[in-house]
Amino acid sequence: MRQHSIPWDQAGPLAHPFTATHDAPTSTNVDLVVPVYNEEASLATSVATLLRATSEGDSHVTIIIADNASTDATPTIAEALAEKHPDVRYVRLEQKGRGRALSKVWSASDADVVAYTDVDLATDIRALDPMVEVIRSGIADVAIASRLLPGLDISRGVKREVISRCYNRLLRLSLGVGYSDAQCGFKAMSAEAAKKLLPLVEDTAWFFDTELLTRAEWAGLRIHEFGTDWVDDPDSSVDVLATAWADVKGIHRLRRTILRSGGQTLGIDDVPAPNTGAQILHFIDVGIVSTLLYAVLFLFGVQMFSPAVANLGALLISTVANTGLNRRHTFGVRSPHHGLAAQIKGLASFALCLGFTSAGLAISANFTGPLASVGTLAVLTSANLLATIVRFVLLRTWVFAIGAHHNSRSAHHG
Repeated sequence: MRQHSIPWDQAGPLAHPFTATHDAPTSTNVDLVVPVYNEEASLATSVATLLRATSEGDSHVTIIIADNASTDATPTIAEALAEKHPDVRYVRLEQKGRGRALSKVWSASDADVVAYTDVDLATDIRALDPMVEVIRSGIADVAIASRLLPGLDISRGVKREVISRCYNRLLRLSLGVGYSDAQCGFKAMSAEAAKKLLPLVEDTAWFFDTELLTRAEWAGLRIHEFGTDWVDDPDSSVDVLATAWADVKGIHRLRRTILRSGGQTLGIDDVPAPNTGAQILHFIDVGIVSTLLYAVLFLFGVQMFSPAVANLGALLISTVANTGLNRRHTFGVRSPHHGLAAQIKGLASFALCLGFTSAGLAISANFTGPLASVGTLAVLTSANLLATIVRFVLLRTWVFAIGAHHNSRSAHHG
């Protein structure tokens, strides 16, 4: 998954790398879904705003009002809007759930790009054009607006801001994802991506967005983020805490489902690993971090334990950290699938590193004087660096052999 971030208003014309620049761009059909539930007060105004904004773009946009079992005058207003405007359609669902509405409408769509926006239009609708363009041009499969990138003008309460940031950090830790904002109500994707992802997404409510993006990233689809200003809707009926708790349960369910399925439904085998040059550079970066971690832990531990015990503890902790960092950054594996197996294999190389450093301890056993600990550390660090070279080979050919294999396959196809 290649992920990019760019302010939407700085996105210029984009050309597909295999399309001649003199070719006239073809119009892209976009189905823009507006999920609603009891929105009689704002629906007409929001649709009018959307019609004005989308009429000025390069794409042909159809606005689809997806009514989630409203009990007020929303159905009457929506039907009137659909009758009056040829680019407005109305779909009624008898069950609540934003995810259910999006899944149903997107699955039935024959547009080139499917998208959605919240009815409050908290996100600037002008971001739609560049989002559609990166998809149309082949740069991305999925485009999302993000409120959590640096340098944005975001207006919302402290509670929502803290919960949102904590939630997205939890996603990165628990699901290994890289996108910054799961729940911003403005997203678009290609019809091809929708057909691949929608049958896999189980949630029908607010966790739908998170599951969709997570499965997209795990499947190796390209996600392009657009930083956008955002204004909180003070009249929003969303129960933030209840939604956050439902999301936590969704994370647990998603992890459990994926681990039980063995990752087969995710298309994980299609995800390209970084090329060899990038792997080497990332491995060096991770090696520097883990070596510094080892040094700090050893110097701290040797003050309380024997050098052998301090070495064992420092090496064990730094090895676990090293495997985790290499898994994500060096070999591009983000899914939690086989995470424990990778750590077990990584610990097998622990015996190798222990052998090298144990030999270093034997060499430095006779060191004396005030700098004995520093001398011992120097010998152990040299032994550790030597073991690191062998460790890279083991990680590439054994621990993360799938990533290396698919990287090689990608190189041949490139």
